[in-house]
Amino acid sequence: MTQGGSPGTREFHTEIVDTRSGADPAIDVDRAPPYLDRSGSSQPPTLGRRLWWWGVPFVLLAVAVAGVYLYWFRSPAPQPTAEAPVASTAPQAAAEAAIKHPIEDARPETKEPVAATLPPSVDESDKAVEEALAGLVGRGPLEQFASLSGFVRRVVATVDNLPRNKAPQRIWPLTPTAGRFATTGGKDAVYLSAENYRRYEPALRLMESVDTGKLVALYVRLYPLFQQAYKDLGYPDKYFNDRLVEVIDHLLATPEVAEPIRLARPWVMYEFADPALEARSAGQKTLIRIGSANAARVKAKLREIRRQVTGRTLPQ
Repeated sequence: MTQGGSPGTREFHTEIVDTRSGADPAIDVDRAPPYLDRSGSSQPPTLGRRLWWWGVPFVLLAVAVAGVYLYWFRSPAPQPTAEAPVASTAPQAAAEAAIKHPIEDARPETKEPVAATLPPSVDESDKAVEEALAGLVGRGPLEQFASLSGFVRRVVATVDNLPRNKAPQRIWPLTPTAGRFATTGGKDAVYLSAENYRRYEPALRLMESVDTGKLVALYVRLYPLFQQAYKDLGYPDKYFNDRLVEVIDHLLATPEVAEPIRLARPWVMYEFADPALEARSAGQKTLIRIGSANAARVKAKLREIRRQVTGRTLPQ
């Protein structure tokens, strides 16, 4: 970690995206690692800058190589940039007392021990994380779906971004998927086509095939890495598992939207015609875009994950 930036801010050499509430990612184009968005642009996206929306369970659990990834659009409206958080001077005991979901309470529902080796630091974790994930889902799916360089930091930043306006593409821990975005209707009324929903079936089957108990056990084993990455992101007194559960709850609260869903095209990319839908978070819009039936499958997986990372069943 290096100190820099304006007075009262903290700047990290491996993560320079501000993901706090109300903030658009603030990119230092001269220092951005190769997997971060270097453009820093607030201009409307062009055809060459389309986004790929993807696997919620993978990101939320922080170690799953599965999910639903989407070829989509983003809203072009620029958002204000906030300063990085100031380092807290509160005693460590106060921070610990604020923890809602200590990782020690996690109850992975598996009898098989996790053989993963805990690397000495986040920056030295790629190889160990790759081996652990390959043991969980297989080498083939891992190479097909995952972006393994800086994987832990990618996961933490993306999890933190899902309840926000944007989740920058170039820090996602999953690779894009091929396919064309399909619409129905005519010039006066365009709708999201159900053809899009079927494109996610292979990824959904992979998501459902991942043993949630083993997944949570691996997450618990590697948790110190995710906690350190979360501190480095600008939250020295916050707890990543609390944020993970908060984000899961946010996604579970995604409404079921009547289909077909009408679209608008104010720029090059499509967006929801209903302003209330378009104003929702990046994560909730992802679940809406994949269709209600697919979203129900994702939510079922998220409930399993939440129960096991907290050791408690979500109240009905």
